Formats: sequence, structure tokens, C-alpha cells
Amino acid sequence: MILYLNGIYVGLLILANIVAVKLFSIGNLAILPAAVVIFIFTYPIIDIIVEVYGKKEGQRTVKAGLITQMLAIIFIIITINLPAAPVFTEQVSFEIILSGSFRVILASLVSYAISQTIVVYVFNHLKMRHGRKKLWLRNNVAVMVSQLADTTIFITIAFYGTMPLSVLGGLIVSQYAFKFIASICITPLVYLVVNFIRRQESVMAEQTENAS
Repeated sequence: MILYLNGIYVGLLILANIVAVKLFSIGNLAILPAAVVIFIFTYPIIDIIVEVYGKKEGQRTVKAGLITQMLAIIFIIITINLPAAPVFTEQVSFEIILSGSFRVILASLVSYAISQTIVVYVFNHLKMRHGRKKLWLRNNVAVMVSQLADTTIFITIAFYGTMPLSVLGGLIVSQYAFKFIASICITPLVYLVVNFIRRQESVMAEQTENAS
């Protein structure tokens, strides 16, 4: 199951970076990048990995995600700079959708590396303290602390100096509020996946034991 979780995790990261250019609004309350809808699921996946497979597997997944994002950026830059065929008339749109400013790319990588490291550390610390009990607590605390770091670091690096501090602060608050609420709503899904994986691992262990 760890391979499936890693695959889903890395796939979501790449997809989030691609759709980040799209903005959506929640009434008059907030304007958010579409990436947050995808990115909020990456934190629970890391929590699930640490819960079932341990801290080291969580750290490996985070490193794999960082390397994959860096490779994706490199190959996107390469494909953007390939000479367009005469029949391809959407080069400008292609560049707009796939290319981000250096600050946004840097902000994404830095905020990812720091926030995902935090989520692994906090979740594992709480797990060592409570054992298998209070999964809801460590999931939400780890995600909320790491999301605060992610949101603050990303928006500050990407947009500091381009807008008034009041607007910058508003962006941080609105995005974090969305992620905060989403984290609570996703908690039941974390329980379902963790229980499913543990049942599957138990069945596989029994089959292996019987086969031997």
C-alpha cells in the first residue's frame, strides 16, 4: 500500500503545481489558487504514511516529492523552450499555464520542504506520546501547524513587496482558514484509509504466514 500512497502523493503535488495558475473565489470571502483544493490532501497522506509505516517512510515520501517537483520544473522549462511547430498556435497560452515566476517557484519549493518536514515531525511526536489513540488530534494538529507554516512562507516569498502588508496578511488568513476547515472535514477520511490499510496489511501478513 505504501507504493500506492507514494504514487498518489507525488501525483497530487505535480497536479497542484499545474493548476495553481487558476484562481477561484468563495463568494466575497476569499480568492484562492485552485492548487489548494488538491494540496490539502497531501498532508493527510503524509499523516497516514507516518501513522502506519513510521517516521522514516514519511520522510522518504517528502524527499521523493521534493525531487519530483524539481524534476517536473526542469522538464517543464525544457518543453516550454522547445521550438514550436508551425501548426501549434497555442505557445503563448502553453507558457502562461505552465510557467511560473522564479519567486513563485522558489516559494513553492521552500514552503513545501519546511511544512512537510514539520507535519512529519509533529505527527510522529504526538504518535509517540499517544500511541494509536487520538489519531484525530495528531492529524489535525500536525496539519494545522504545518499548513500555517506553508501558507505564511509561500505567500510571503511569492508576493512580499508586490502588495500592501494588509493585503498580504489577508491572503495568508483567508487561505489558512480554508485549509483549517478542510483539514477538519478530511479527518474521517484519514480514519477510513488507516483502518483499511491496517486490515489489508493484516490479511497479507496472515497469507504470508500460512504460505510459509
